[in-house]
Amino acid sequence: MTRIRRGYIARRRRTKIRLFASSFRGAHSRLTRTIIQQKIKALFSAYRDRDRHKRNLRRLWVTRINAVIRENTTFCSYSTLIKNLYKKQLLLNRKILAQLVILNKNCFYMISNDIIK
Repeated sequence: MTRIRRGYIARRRRTKIRLFASSFRGAHSRLTRTIIQQKIKALFSAYRDRDRHKRNLRRLWVTRINAVIRENTTFCSYSTLIKNLYKKQLLLNRKILAQLVILNKNCFYMISNDIIK
């Protein structure tokens, strides 16, 4: 009986996985089992850290806004600014306020003084 040559499907699957892990170091890019484990770990970390990244950016925006507000006025804080924003029904989110703080402080001061009074 002659030898049966195996199909190409498993080999194609492994090469696809190897392409994903081609930038990994050591056995993580050479051995199939460790490549699969590292792929699972990498995809899980990417999924988890997408939310974490959004959370960190929001914290950064809040910190920037709060620092400038406390520097400008003595009796105002971040929470009162946001509360008054909602009362006046201004559609400025934290990202845009933080960009105003960096790019144009005078405009931000005008907005905050108008909202507080």
